[in-house]
Amino acid sequence: MRKFFIYLVGLAGVLAILFAVLRTPDTDFEDMRVKYGSASSAFFETTGGMRVHYRDEGCQSCPPIILMHGSNSSLHNFEPLVALLGDRFRIITYDHPGHGLSGEHPDNDYSARALAETLDAVAAKVGVDTFVLGGNSMGGWAAWRYALAHPDRVEALILMNASGAPRPADAPEAEVYLAAKIMRHPAGRWFAQHFIPRAIVKQSALDSVADPDFVTEEMVDRYWELARLRSNRRAIGYRARVNREPEYGQQLSEISAPTLIIWGAEDKVTPTYNAATFDEMIPDSRVVMIEKAAHIPMEETPGETAAAIDAFFNRASAD
Repeated sequence: MRKFFIYLVGLAGVLAILFAVLRTPDTDFEDMRVKYGSASSAFFETTGGMRVHYRDEGCQSCPPIILMHGSNSSLHNFEPLVALLGDRFRIITYDHPGHGLSGEHPDNDYSARALAETLDAVAAKVGVDTFVLGGNSMGGWAAWRYALAHPDRVEALILMNASGAPRPADAPEAEVYLAAKIMRHPAGRWFAQHFIPRAIVKQSALDSVADPDFVTEEMVDRYWELARLRSNRRAIGYRARVNREPEYGQQLSEISAPTLIIWGAEDKVTPTYNAATFDEMIPDSRVVMIEKAAHIPMEETPGETAAAIDAFFNRASAD
């Protein structure tokens, strides 16, 4: 019995050493701020004490657009759009709680309500009451949910491969990128909080684009290093368990804002039938399908995405 106990203690010690050696190390916030911040990066604390990273760029006297990124991403997705549209729009981007350089939510709340509260805090910080609201993937879900709840504040809506549309009965199941597959299971969520292999991050990036050559080593490093900030690692498990409240998808017909639906035609994460559903259900909407793009058209094909936004607002001005 004593030998067995000694064996167990020894095994536990070996496992502890292996865990410490193999665990993907945390990144340092100050290092990440220097590497992935910019001259436009700014920070503030919400009333709840959460750090928010945001950028307020472009023409300050022009119409404001607030853009929200997707899950496991950051405001860097929108840098190409800011470069292309900044002379005609004031573009405000920020990192969601538990993403990028923002801190984790103090109550571990990553629901639509909590995302809306962060959006309100950002809008108040930059001093805009009404705005065009856009989002990609999870950010698109947060955007249309906000438009439902606050129609008086959203002048127009831009959905870029947004999630949350009701799936047609005859539509096939969407593919899930690798990191999301892992996060579906409790063991995977525990694993992700301690081990974040760069190879998994790279494969998830490849799953989100049409052209694999678009995924550079620098892009993978950005995703990987920001995901390893301690606050983001702690948020991973909570974010994966958020109830996306699919019943709100039945209320899409109540959205009153003019809506531009931009979709990468080769997206397997949110297939094109989602774009058709948004278009059918939202009364004042139009779809722009971008060929040779997948889940992140604003980053993979920024020229076509910017042109679609320009045409949308030029048409609105003419009307």
